[in-house]
Amino acid sequence: MSLRLLVYDGNPKAGERLLRSAWSRGAHVYRALGRIDAHHGARSWRDALDWLTSFGGAEPIAEIQVWSHGKWGLALLGDDAITARAFDRGHPLRAPIDALRARMLPRGGSLVWFRTCETFGAEAGRRFAERVAGELDARVAGHTYVIGALQSGLHGLLPGAAPHWSPAEGLASGTPAAPERALGSSPSAPNTIHFMHGRVPETWFTGCICASGSSSST
Repeated sequence: MSLRLLVYDGNPKAGERLLRSAWSRGAHVYRALGRIDAHHGARSWRDALDWLTSFGGAEPIAEIQVWSHGKWGLALLGDDAITARAFDRGHPLRAPIDALRARMLPRGGSLVWFRTCETFGAEAGRRFAERVAGELDARVAGHTYVIGALQSGLHGLLPGAAPHWSPAEGLASGTPAAPERALGSSPSAPNTIHFMHGRVPETWFTGCICASGSSSST
């Protein structure tokens, strides 16, 4: 057995009650459908990593999904951001990250999927994806667009591989080096799925840029 776990932003925030309710309700739906084994509303990345490294004892982790806000090159839990610097030696999160890596399946057999807005967009997003994949020795996936019910710009990366998507994908203004605003997801945007789609198509780990409707709904 290997675990499929989901972390969502569990922080109460004025004006976002419906969004956090949607994340919580969606997590329960995914659990009922058998797509995940457990979920946790985390208040910070330390909270999330402590849960991920302790839940299920020594069982390996096959998949982690993160549902929260994001920006280019980072994912947020409340106001707490994880960036590529979290993987540096001496960073406060480095020890729990090492503990998480120890629970991953060998040879890139696990998946970490950031279902967060534009985390893989621009140059910062490509660097983040490459760092996470390499440090966790896992497949990673994330989006280059602002996501909601539709989730566009989904790309996967294998450990040791270079990002294959354009750093300009999903940008409405700014440059890949200095992004300012991301595009919203749409049916015509590349690599678009619906929030109820539960898998990253395997071809999207190797550079396929596809029209919407080509992904699996399971």
